[in-house]
Amino acid sequence: METGVKLTDLVEKMNLKNLTPGVDLTDHAVYVPDVNRPALQLTGFFDHFDSERVQIIGNVEYAYIHTLSEERKSEIYEKLLENQIPCIIFSKNLLPEEILIQKAEEKQIPIFATDKPTSSFMAELIRWMNVKLAPCISIHGVLVDVYGVGVLIMGESGIGKSEAALELIKRGHRLVTDDVVEIRKVSDDTLVGSAPDITRHFIELRGIGIVDVKSMFGVQSVRETQNIDLVITLEDWSREKEYDRLGLEETYTEFLGNKVVCHNIPIRPGRNLAIIVESAAVNHRQKQMGYNAAQELYKRVQNSLTKRK
Repeated sequence: METGVKLTDLVEKMNLKNLTPGVDLTDHAVYVPDVNRPALQLTGFFDHFDSERVQIIGNVEYAYIHTLSEERKSEIYEKLLENQIPCIIFSKNLLPEEILIQKAEEKQIPIFATDKPTSSFMAELIRWMNVKLAPCISIHGVLVDVYGVGVLIMGESGIGKSEAALELIKRGHRLVTDDVVEIRKVSDDTLVGSAPDITRHFIELRGIGIVDVKSMFGVQSVRETQNIDLVITLEDWSREKEYDRLGLEETYTEFLGNKVVCHNIPIRPGRNLAIIVESAAVNHRQKQMGYNAAQELYKRVQNSLTKRK
């Protein structure tokens, strides 16, 4: 079943004023993150009209409406509302005429108003709806913010993901979610991770139980969402397996069609996972900024060999 953004949530998030209190918002939802300014529709052109979008009336549309005769206004409003649009939002505290409110209440289509400028409101609304309506999957793992890098720690149950996260939190980093990570594809380049409402700010430590990170370490130790920039997969050390010791070539894992850099970290007694994760995050940032330590070492070795010849 297709899920959408409830209009009640949209009204609360965007702080909208409801101009049609007679419309029941309970079953109303938006299913696409795009918006439309119905300038062409107000002139009577409804070909290729995407009626699933939120309709926004700004200064230009508002000024044009007031050039129309009462008869023409009634005709256009009727056509616009016949398309069963999700809602109409008037920006900059502009107010619709009574005839539009009456017709909207008859057809059970809500009308809202905001005091925000049209362009900035549209940008904010699209950004928020893109996140809410993004394709989403849930995976087993821990997501932490380490020096601003979103690190997703994965591995078999009981391997030490939560313990590593707790050590990172004690070192000043922030928890996003433990155990279950909800991943949303916001764009072709961006994955955003968050916690399910029921487990937000909690960590499960075997032998101790549930720990409330927010109440124990303070609000600075948690955050609601974080881009996923790096994946670290923990696995038991195996003598038979050969591990990458230079990092000249990046390896990737894929979520929802987006590739993310991935490191496989072997676990042995005595290895400090928190420091390894910190180092991986800083190294990732260095690479993003154009410096690659492995390539620098390779250049030095090549230069040394050249000098010996």
